[in-house]
Amino acid sequence: MQISAIPFGTTDWSQIEATEHPGETGLAYWRTATFGDIRVRMVEYTPGYLADHWCSKGHILLCLEGELETELADGRRFTLRPGMSYQVADRAEPHRSSTAVGARLFVVD
Repeated sequence: MQISAIPFGTTDWSQIEATEHPGETGLAYWRTATFGDIRVRMVEYTPGYLADHWCSKGHILLCLEGELETELADGRRFTLRPGMSYQVADRAEPHRSSTAVGARLFVVD
């Protein structure tokens, strides 16, 4: 990732309108800001959320609250708790998210 031509700025996430994204079960709420080619999101998953797709997009993801289960297409599973993160490259390893208790995430992609 190359970060260039973005002046210093601050983001008040409470001022960005959330968009709703239904999962196979549960809902995801995204607050999204774009800086050049970089998308940054504050994401909240409701309890019982299960993604409705396998994602091949690269991300850097930080768990802020709750607990996130990430399943890779090869069957491996990883659990993130507050303060934990993961990173994956574009088209590297398809993955999908779920949460029994809900989660709040900061995502850069």
